[in-house]
Amino acid sequence: MLTLMVQANDLEEGTIQRLDFDKIGGVGREGHQVLPVVLQEVESGEVLFVGYANEEALRMTLEIKSAVLYSTSRNEIWHKGATSGDTLSLVDVRVNCEQNSLLYRVRRDGRGACHTTGTDGSTRSGCYYRSLTTIGDLVFLE
Repeated sequence: MLTLMVQANDLEEGTIQRLDFDKIGGVGREGHQVLPVVLQEVESGEVLFVGYANEEALRMTLEIKSAVLYSTSRNEIWHKGATSGDTLSLVDVRVNCEQNSLLYRVRRDGRGACHTTGTDGSTRSGCYYRSLTTIGDLVFLE
């Protein structure tokens, strides 16, 4: 059986749908003790991206008033934007009814929130920059 490696660029810049329906299963199999976190820009209501937080990341977020998450792919804490300058200042943290997910309401301190860049080379404002129109195909919103 031939297995094709999907490059990050194909996932992030491609127009072919490759949804990871096993993401949550993989997080569980790896034993990560995390909650999903939706990051939302407080002024516009735009959902920037979804990440994960463990107890340490949540504690750090509350202490420094800036979005800190847990990278399930790198197995480490990361302060969003610490290297790019695109940090996210914390307005508040909300907890859902079942206490199994969080909402970080934030303000962008830089130009964007996504680690990818648009065609002009600037950081994208958020990670939801493509639309799914039919099964299999993605269309850029920019």
